[in-house]
Amino acid sequence: PHTERVGQTLRVACSAIECGGAGSTGGTGLLRMAGKEVFRHAVSKLAAVVDQALAANGLTHADIDWLVPHQANQRIIEAMGKKLNLQPERVVVSVDRHANTSAASIPLALAEARGDGRIKNGDLVVMEAIGGGLTWGSAIARF
Repeated sequence: PHTERVGQTLRVACSAIECGGAGSTGGTGLLRMAGKEVFRHAVSKLAAVVDQALAANGLTHADIDWLVPHQANQRIIEAMGKKLNLQPERVVVSVDRHANTSAASIPLALAEARGDGRIKNGDLVVMEAIGGGLTWGSAIARF
């Protein structure tokens, strides 16, 4: 079964891995994550890219009706809501029920919030994500 190696170190099957950065291997053949550094990096970069998208559209934090973030980590989601001055009920969260569904997390959370009536016509929705290779981005949509 898929659980027989839970808790074991993941060994990467290559030897040409360059080390460095919060999400890198930190050593040839071993996968490691510097959690606190990734958290700080994620919140900093996501806040900056959301602010950049808002500014490019002549908008501010006060214009945001909903935040639909990538559903990777509850702490990052909560920190982003605070950074954007949003009440917790204006941040769509599904990671607690569905875990991290990778690239599908924003579309799934968006479909859930639209389907249950939280996101209504005319609402301004900010979406943001950070992922593999520590790349990040943001999008804004009015429904």
